[in-house]
Amino acid sequence: MIDANKVKSLVEQWLDGKDYFLTDLTVTPDDCITVEIDHVDGVWIDDCVQLSRFIEEHLSRDEEDYELEVGSAGLGQPFKVLRQWLNHIGKQVEIVTADGRKLKGELKAADADHVVLSVRQKVQVPGKKRPVMQDVEQDLAMSEVKSGRFLLEFK
Repeated sequence: MIDANKVKSLVEQWLDGKDYFLTDLTVTPDDCITVEIDHVDGVWIDDCVQLSRFIEEHLSRDEEDYELEVGSAGLGQPFKVLRQWLNHIGKQVEIVTADGRKLKGELKAADADHVVLSVRQKVQVPGKKRPVMQDVEQDLAMSEVKSGRFLLEFK
């Protein structure tokens, strides 16, 4: 079986000095290697091809037969690493909480422990009979977040 750490080392070697970053890497017991990369401006197919060729140059098919797939993290896919959260600050995201609530709003901040989301919701304002729509910031611990993803909106 191909060692996932060896493949990860090769990917990190190729990523060195580039603005791309690794979001996911899996190696199955039958040697199917899947590598996902991301970039703040999106991933170009040519770069996926270059990374694939780089990995293939450093693995020997004579030693082990393997299947290799290199691609992007995918628009609309759940965030897998902190850097994806950071790249989407100021953008609309959807968060599913551990208790199943869906929150949609502007991502204001993110770090390894928390995310801050500005959500538009009805708020009772003193002196007003009816609730009014306002942006309310919600600070969620990462442990409360089941998933988060960029929210595609078509207008």
